Amino acid sequence: MYVDWRASASLVGTVLQYLTITLAVPTIVALVYGEPLLPFVATAAVTLVAGTALSSLDRDPDLGMREAFLMVGATWLAVALVGALPYLVAGDGTVARPANALFESMSGFTTTGATVMGDISFDTHSRALLMWRQLTQWLGGMGIVVLAVAILPELSVGGAQLMDAEAPGPGIEKLTPRIAETARVLWGIYLALTLLEILLLYGLYQVGLAPEMTAYNAIAHGFTTLPTGGFSPEAYSIEAFSAAVQWIIVPFMIAAGTNFALFWYVLNGEFGRFRRDSEFRFYAGILGVFTAVLAGTLFTGAGLSTVPDEMTAIVGDLEPSIRHAAFQVVSIITTTGYASVDFNAWGMPSKALLFVGLFIGGSAGSTGGAIKIVRWLVIVKSLKRELFTTIHPEAVSPVRLGGRTLDERAMRGIYAFTLLYLVIFFVSVALLALNTARTGAFDGSLTVLELMAAIAATLGNVGPGFGAIGPMNSYLDFAPSSKLFMVFLMWIGRLEIFPVLVLLTQAYWRS
Repeated sequence: MYVDWRASASLVGTVLQYLTITLAVPTIVALVYGEPLLPFVATAAVTLVAGTALSSLDRDPDLGMREAFLMVGATWLAVALVGALPYLVAGDGTVARPANALFESMSGFTTTGATVMGDISFDTHSRALLMWRQLTQWLGGMGIVVLAVAILPELSVGGAQLMDAEAPGPGIEKLTPRIAETARVLWGIYLALTLLEILLLYGLYQVGLAPEMTAYNAIAHGFTTLPTGGFSPEAYSIEAFSAAVQWIIVPFMIAAGTNFALFWYVLNGEFGRFRRDSEFRFYAGILGVFTAVLAGTLFTGAGLSTVPDEMTAIVGDLEPSIRHAAFQVVSIITTTGYASVDFNAWGMPSKALLFVGLFIGGSAGSTGGAIKIVRWLVIVKSLKRELFTTIHPEAVSPVRLGGRTLDERAMRGIYAFTLLYLVIFFVSVALLALNTARTGAFDGSLTVLELMAAIAATLGNVGPGFGAIGPMNSYLDFAPSSKLFMVFLMWIGRLEIFPVLVLLTQAYWRS
């Protein structure tokens, strides 16, 4: 048995050919605003040529599980590479450097939302380039390969393997008899929710409740909410907009962190699905508890010896305390990464709560990253079982999820993933600390919390951290080698580690 790399490369080329079409969006924006077309025309030409060359390697690719892993991993690298070209060709600002352009592109497609743009403004970057930045997150949210399965007939045979390799979570639920139809259903729901959010945001602008939420901004933020991306063409993220905008975005972030299969069931008349789904109940409970606790710490100013200027409008005022608590809890746990306020000014109890949220993630089958709600739910259930069987050693107590009994192999897989995730996290913190000290980045001023947040935010595809890499700052001051390391973390984090690490084993290539 061997890996047919030509078949994988051929399908990567096919995806790149179709990716060329998406460059029409920033090209149209450039035409509307009278901005340079070259960054997108040149990228389209390079992408089309590269895609055609790769697709010619195998005219009739046969896709097995091994080829699916290689194709998915290589596709995400390839789209990140071509996605960096508009930044390089435009030559605007700090993002025009190669390592920075790749960081921004990978952060976009993996929906991480970490940025190296030192200046996010229309004075430095064209509206078209910033819209491309937003669009990369929308394309990466539900999954580029899932989209390819939905529209490319040549991928329909191996579609199940591809979606299992790419889709976030322990597995993707087959909603229809044909996997390509399932992919179209998921993307249809994703598109519908995106359009609904855009209309609501622009509606706030029309009625005077959001003077900054122009049609451009409504589309830009619609592109990055549902994929739990977090990029914004505004330097101050969602803080730049009114409270009404912040309240509108919260339920869409919650929806983005929900298993999209539940929406399909509701559309088919099964209205009790949300209530019966144990993962969704656990997800809603975590959001509710975290929001209540954080709102309390903000309202009382817990952990603050003095109240900084950024907190004067929150401490002692109920509505902004609840709003910012709900917004930031949902944003961090779903790995969206938006910010309604600079939470660097908050007390340590508030920041500690958000730091824990970096590891939780959205539901399986959602666009969220990190470890995922379903894994935490299974771990909690299995720990309860261990406590019960310790008292009653003769009892048979299976772990159930959604009315189904989980087999021990599935549980071992969940424990293995969670342990591996945490091991990679701690090793990466040490490596980043050593490299930051070696390169002299940030003048050696990064704290342990900031280093840990940087790794948690990139591995979990969350985006902002704390302190120097907080929500109103950027990753710009890291050394190029550190940025490339975090590009790797974003890549394996988006694909849930195993599909990438398996490519690095000898057994994958030789046995």
